[in-house]
Amino acid sequence: MDIILIGLMASLVAGLATGVGALPVLLFKDISDKVLDVMLGFAAGVMLAASSFSLLIPALEISNVWVVATSFSLGAFIIHLVDRYIPHFHVWMGEEGPRSSRLSGLMLMVIAITIHNFPEGMAVGVSFGGGDISRGVLVALAIGL
Repeated sequence: MDIILIGLMASLVAGLATGVGALPVLLFKDISDKVLDVMLGFAAGVMLAASSFSLLIPALEISNVWVVATSFSLGAFIIHLVDRYIPHFHVWMGEEGPRSSRLSGLMLMVIAITIHNFPEGMAVGVSFGGGDISRGVLVALAIGL
């Protein structure tokens, strides 16, 4: 099977897993701050582990620290620019970016989700791009968690 197709399927599975993980929100109307803090802490830990162990360490093995640091910083800067200059909507923070009267609230929410998921999709793609299918699957599973 073509590695690009496998990567696309793994990225799709990771995205679907994220959606399935969000379904319990429909079942619970009132979640305590303590439970929410635990869930957010777990998610942050998984994403930190995925980025550190599955992406940064292998990148350092393949290249040198300056290339990795420059690429990481450039990626973070681009995401910052996208977050700042593209209008979008966060549930708790409200509208961000420049005001846009032509976009509906639903479209602003879709843009916010896209901004959030783009780096995750890139991470899955890059992990498969190295040719190591097992590493790509692990990154996709970590993101799906």
